[in-house]
Amino acid sequence: AAAGLSYVGAYVINTYKSYDNFLQDKYAVLPAVIIICVAVVMFVIGLIGCCATFRESRVGLGLFLAIILVIFIAEVSAFVLGFVYREKVKTDVQGTMRSVFEQYDGKNPESTVVDYLQEQLHCCGVKNYSDWTTTQWFNSTGNNSVPLSCCQQDVKNCTGHLDQPQEL
Repeated sequence: AAAGLSYVGAYVINTYKSYDNFLQDKYAVLPAVIIICVAVVMFVIGLIGCCATFRESRVGLGLFLAIILVIFIAEVSAFVLGFVYREKVKTDVQGTMRSVFEQYDGKNPESTVVDYLQEQLHCCGVKNYSDWTTTQWFNSTGNNSVPLSCCQQDVKNCTGHLDQPQEL
């Protein structure tokens, strides 16, 4: 389990590099660091449990039980806090995404990240393609279209025009 958590934490940190323009708060990687720390603690606790079982130590097994109970309480607390603050996180991420979409010009690094995000997640805009109608890029191009990264990958000759939303 500790090795699995270590892999997940490292994967999240590695993936974070692709989306760091959307997650301007550097504390966004904090959960991944916490996951890795939990993996290390789990390894140590597992080692204590194995040694206590091998030696048939009542004190060691009692310590192991106490540690497991503390971890369970911490997990329940984390779940409750995640449930309580989920809307705040959602609002913050959407606000940051909207500001990055506002900076889109098709050339700057933020534009590359927006295109990458839309292609990888098979989406268009923050909520849908109509989000593009309020951006400076949409108004400056004047061709009533969204970036080509909004196009479905299996559609040939997609132009991104809003009069063909089935292609987006």
